[in-house]
Amino acid sequence: MTLLVVGTVAFDTIDTPFGRRERILGGSATFFGFAASYFGELRLMSAVGGDFPSEHVDALRARGIDLTGLQVLPESKTMHWAGNYVGDMNEADTLDFEPNVLDNYTLEVPQRYRDSNYLFLATDHPDTQLQVLEAMTHDPFTVLDTRDVWIDNELDGLKRVLRKVHGLVLNDDEARRLSGERNLVRAGPELRALGPSWVVIKKGEHGSILFSEQGVTALPACPLEVVKDPTGAGDSFAGGLMGYLASTGKRSIEAVKRGMTYGTVTASIAVDDFSVDPFHKVSKQEFQARHDAFLKQIRI
Repeated sequence: MTLLVVGTVAFDTIDTPFGRRERILGGSATFFGFAASYFGELRLMSAVGGDFPSEHVDALRARGIDLTGLQVLPESKTMHWAGNYVGDMNEADTLDFEPNVLDNYTLEVPQRYRDSNYLFLATDHPDTQLQVLEAMTHDPFTVLDTRDVWIDNELDGLKRVLRKVHGLVLNDDEARRLSGERNLVRAGPELRALGPSWVVIKKGEHGSILFSEQGVTALPACPLEVVKDPTGAGDSFAGGLMGYLASTGKRSIEAVKRGMTYGTVTASIAVDDFSVDPFHKVSKQEFQARHDAFLKQIRI
């Protein structure tokens, strides 16, 4: 089954207690792609500027990622985000955000992408997400992510998209903003009422919660001694979840639950070090061993 991710490929500048890295490879589609690539090939849609290094393109292709949908605008600069993590490192303080190429490119879904069976819409503008959905020639199993800026400023558009997707994956702060509920157990059903059949609320080091017609399922995070850089953990979670679903061709709630265990493990890999470096160090066999160990940890 074919999997398409639509999101950002970007530069990150990160400060954590473990050091500082400037203009390293980041972006929602990047982390999603590296995580999902443990399960097979996938398609990626995004845009970068003329300053995007060829070695980053090579790194993405080496993971089996189809870059037909990666637009390069030579006269523009690649999106750049700078953040600082302090305390428990569950959330970054944004120091700088430069959308750059995102303000200049026109989205166009390649013809060969339009028959994708699985689709993940990362944290783009709701109008962009809707445009992608309308370009698809089949009815892909679609999962959506969003962010606070769209909830606060583009709520009507976001609600239009939510009525057209199968699943929603978002963090606890976004869940509270979108639902208007402080309690996450109350928030889940309110979010499902907006359209998606199921909702996964990510809680960082405290795991994730699935809300569906079967009820509530809670899953812990992987126990870790060190978290060096949490950037991209949520996108990596989604990549593991969707990568598993696409590799099996399944769409059931039971499959989503199993996919969450894989997403939990890919998220734990992402935080091992800066950027996507941890994914280069963990082979597919080592990834499966981590997953097996995690299943033993949560088995009662």
